[in-house]
Amino acid sequence: MKLKGSPFAWVSFAMIVGVMGTALIYVIYMGGALCSLLFFGRLPDRVGFRPMMQWGLGLALIGTAISLIAWDMASLCVGRFIVGVASSMVTTSASVGLAKLSGSSNLQRVAMVTGFLMAFGFGLGPLLGGIIGQWGPSPLVTTYVPTLLLGLLGLAALSCLELPENAKPKPGGRRLGLRDVLPKLTWPESNTSKAFVLTCCLPFLAFGVFGLYASMAPLFLDKLVPWHGPVVSGTAIALILFCSAVVQVIAGRMPTHWCGAVGLLGLAASNALLMINLWAGSAILFALGVLLTALGHGMSMLAGMSMVNRLATSNNRSGLLATYLVIGYLGSMAPMMGIGWIADHWGMEVAVCIFCTMVIGMGMIVAVLFQRHPRMRSSLTQA
Repeated sequence: MKLKGSPFAWVSFAMIVGVMGTALIYVIYMGGALCSLLFFGRLPDRVGFRPMMQWGLGLALIGTAISLIAWDMASLCVGRFIVGVASSMVTTSASVGLAKLSGSSNLQRVAMVTGFLMAFGFGLGPLLGGIIGQWGPSPLVTTYVPTLLLGLLGLAALSCLELPENAKPKPGGRRLGLRDVLPKLTWPESNTSKAFVLTCCLPFLAFGVFGLYASMAPLFLDKLVPWHGPVVSGTAIALILFCSAVVQVIAGRMPTHWCGAVGLLGLAASNALLMINLWAGSAILFALGVLLTALGHGMSMLAGMSMVNRLATSNNRSGLLATYLVIGYLGSMAPMMGIGWIADHWGMEVAVCIFCTMVIGMGMIVAVLFQRHPRMRSSLTQA
């Protein structure tokens, strides 16, 4: 059966579904996501994006089903780990697919669409989860139902898509072997290595700052709104990500070197406000910090994805994206673990101040280097 509608639209839909169910038991999910990027991150370049998306959505359905029927904590962790593996498979393969299906040589536009879909999908999960958790019947079960239903639809759509020739894997070539799935990070050629290091600083800082604000947002929202419960925390996380998605659309035509620099400065400013707010305790200042976090997150991810597309070739695009996301995920985990250790020994205020100082210093330095690097200033329409 031939499916009606644009392949680009259906791949976009499948990408949103693939990442929307990731917000529950975050650390277990992140472990699965990192393993997936290390072992399978290069495969879309070898076998094509559609087979990897199909396998990813299939695993997402299996992991979500296990989470739904989980009988103890161990089984729930297994389900969330599988979802993490699936999410990264969908993210990397869908990003490659969107680049091939876009029909545009404007890499900034491709990056904008990809970043928008990722932020929207990641935000949709906690929003729906919070609503169902607040008002739905048997929330520990029904929370997973939307992901199951939409995942089945996305998997069926991918199976029926008629892809253009340029989006199909090239015939021939060597067969897949063990070395294709051994853990490995892809790195660009030496002449673009410095540009890639600066590019990877963007998700490292953006993911870390988002993680800190997302964890603290529900506490401050309690001062702003009279409601409490899962819908408050879910909406708080979704709000940052939805604002990030909107920022990426608005900044879609902004030169990459300025987009990345302004995004990094926005992250630095949001952390400066957070340090001030440790003593002020103002919900309004925190809300302003959230807006700056969304601005910084959105512009940093847009510039980062633009540079990954610009530095990649047709043979290493998914591999470079996997490396880029691994560093971003490490940015969301390692600083939070450090904050926890410091807080245990010297208190939360000291831990948050150290983290914010690191973000301010690193963000300002990388912003200057990123803005001045010649590779970031090259033509936006470069293929």
